[in-house]
Amino acid sequence: MKSLAERISLGLNRAIEAVVALLMLALVFDVWIGVIDRYWFHWQLPWPETLARYLMIWAALLAVSSGIARREHIGLTSFLMTLPAWFRRAVLITIDILTISLFLYVFWFGIGFAQSGATRQAMIFGVTLEPFFWAIPTSAFLAIIQLALVLIRDQGLQLEQSAEASA
Repeated sequence: MKSLAERISLGLNRAIEAVVALLMLALVFDVWIGVIDRYWFHWQLPWPETLARYLMIWAALLAVSSGIARREHIGLTSFLMTLPAWFRRAVLITIDILTISLFLYVFWFGIGFAQSGATRQAMIFGVTLEPFFWAIPTSAFLAIIQLALVLIRDQGLQLEQSAEASA
């Protein structure tokens, strides 16, 4: 079960990282167009700044699940390493479960938020804000999946494994 969870997590993470890389590439290209517009051609394009904002939001939110898959998200590592191993494992599993609960909350209310974007108009693009707002529930859903997979994979032992690797 642990190896299956690890393989699924790794595959999902690779796909998400590829999407984030494409979004970042599009972001760099978009900002480059904005700079060229402003300083050389003076086209006065209205959309590069707004598009850059939404590309950055999507990339940053999708990258959350990659941080979770690699266990590179913010944690209380130095404090947790002072706890006895048996208690540390229970605390880490509890933290994972609480974090899943948090992302379930964000996912649930993020759906309503994204749907509310259907009634708002992005004037510069001439579309609704709904596709941009879906970044929130999408990233929360991916975070839930990755948290469940790494919980199965690590079973609260990730700090012990990293401490042994650094020793």
